[in-house]
Amino acid sequence: MKTKKILSIILSSVLAFSVVGCSASKTTGAAAKDATDGKVITLRVAHNQTNSDNPYQFGLVKFADTLKEVSGGKMVAEVFPGTLGTNESELAMKLTTDSADMVVASPGFMAATGVKEFDLLSLLYLFDSFKDWETSIDGEFGNKMKELITEKTNNDYKVVGYYSSGVRNYYGKKPITEPTDAKGLNIRLQGSPVQQEFWKAAGANPITVGWSELYQALSTGTADAAENDFTNVMLQDHHKTKNGKYTSLTAHDYTTRLLLMNGKKFDSYTKEQQGWIVEATKASVDEERAVTYKMADTSKAKIIADGGIVNDVDLPAFKKIAIPIQDEFAKKNKLESLLELARK
Repeated sequence: MKTKKILSIILSSVLAFSVVGCSASKTTGAAAKDATDGKVITLRVAHNQTNSDNPYQFGLVKFADTLKEVSGGKMVAEVFPGTLGTNESELAMKLTTDSADMVVASPGFMAATGVKEFDLLSLLYLFDSFKDWETSIDGEFGNKMKELITEKTNNDYKVVGYYSSGVRNYYGKKPITEPTDAKGLNIRLQGSPVQQEFWKAAGANPITVGWSELYQALSTGTADAAENDFTNVMLQDHHKTKNGKYTSLTAHDYTTRLLLMNGKKFDSYTKEQQGWIVEATKASVDEERAVTYKMADTSKAKIIADGGIVNDVDLPAFKKIAIPIQDEFAKKNKLESLLELARK
């Protein structure tokens, strides 16, 4: 009798374990099954800008609206503007910890993780216009970059779309029309070595100042100049500072931002669910770019209305410095073929 009772207990335990095991196995890939099981899948999408007028916000809100529409409400997105972090690298890392499902990040982050090919997008005067940029980034060059990220990060990161962050210009305490006009100026730059090399060749002194501290630096004279697109300059009121009055249309950087997901997470969804994300992403990219281009014009007008002064420059003279830097960078890193793709 005791033996039967013991066997009964063991059998019950085995059955219970089996049920738990089955239940656990069902939760594997649960994200892909939620929609078909009637549960709503919620994606956390984020960018680093705290200003709600930023084009990133418009783009991700469009993503959320389109995703809800095309999925019939089976998949939705929550947008986090600067609330999950204001550092792009920090945000991108959250994709690997499941703390975020989609983020906007700079190509510099991917270069820092070992995908050195993305340093190409830091080269100045790589593109001559937004049309030129779109042709390249939406064509063979952009597709090759997507493949490289997937391959070199073991699918931890997947580029689902390319945002624009506008075109960057010089702005400072005095106008410049040719490279030598920048001689001796302390110019705040990003950390890119090739960008610093360019401005050093023009005679300027690159300095490091945090974005949140730049208004103060331009006001006090710690920074003589900086460079960014019209929208970011306007939203931060840099043009109202002592050393931000003059904007010179150097148009040296048609910038790219990456709309990233965790590739493994994306692959865990059904083909239908992936289709929803792809469709929403396309709508998001179209919206973000349209807002970026429109805001470039309205921001420029606002800067001028506020007393800012804008001038043209000798673009060939600036490009003359940039092209050898591009060639040397590509040769050093064995990226000549990619550089040629970008230039097509």
